[in-house]
Amino acid sequence: RGDDHLNNAFRQLPIIRAMDAIEGGWPEPVYAHIPLIHGADGAKLSKRHGALGVEAYRDDMGILPEALFNYLLRLGWGYGDEEVISRDKAVELFDIAGIGKSPSRFDLAKLQNLNGIYLREADDMRLAALVAERMEGATDIDLLTRAMPVLKVRAKDIDEIAAGAAFLFAKRPLEMTEKAESLLDEEARGRLGLVHERLAAHGDWTIEALEGTVKALAEELGLGLGKLAQPLRAALTGQTTSPGIFDVLVLLGRDESLARIGAQARASAGS
Repeated sequence: RGDDHLNNAFRQLPIIRAMDAIEGGWPEPVYAHIPLIHGADGAKLSKRHGALGVEAYRDDMGILPEALFNYLLRLGWGYGDEEVISRDKAVELFDIAGIGKSPSRFDLAKLQNLNGIYLREADDMRLAALVAERMEGATDIDLLTRAMPVLKVRAKDIDEIAAGAAFLFAKRPLEMTEKAESLLDEEARGRLGLVHERLAAHGDWTIEALEGTVKALAEELGLGLGKLAQPLRAALTGQTTSPGIFDVLVLLGRDESLARIGAQARASAGS
């Protein structure tokens, strides 16, 4: 139990011993008092610090159970420099003598970083089901599963994956962020028309083939790839950040990709 109960032990033990002497059946416990978890300010963690129940970390913050277990385990106990310790390995290695003597501080950023490690190692189908629960209209679990390797690579929680997956299920006309809209000026829309023309004539809808086609067009125009990729990303996702643009094209598929590019190529700048 927490070391804030250490003083209580000196009161409780004489009572337990006396009750055992009178009635029997009151074996004396062996107490282990462990340091408490503190907030970022060094004070004992409490509701004043926003301390939450475990369900909140799972349901509201998108933390995987195994990541929370690992983080809480490492707050008070360690095994060398190992940061990632599975439940089975913890059972194998745990020794109460390894518990720290000083209070630990709960650091949400470290928990999120650890959660990111577990997300990258998690089964894609399992993650797709968890993400779908947080999205409206995300009915294609197979599509989410196929997208998961590129969606989870930088995410720190399930909500970040869900936000990154939104473009997969967006309806036309796409809602644009202000930054994405700023990339689609008249010149950029004209270039999108050229991209649309080249891709529409392309039968091989693979990452390698699409990348080769867009890079070849950029070279013909004397442009860096980014000059085509940035407005292309905006046209396909409505965002300025996304998985790799050629991954996006493959995930959306030929028909939807061409429809989104064509819609922006035909639109007037600023409309």
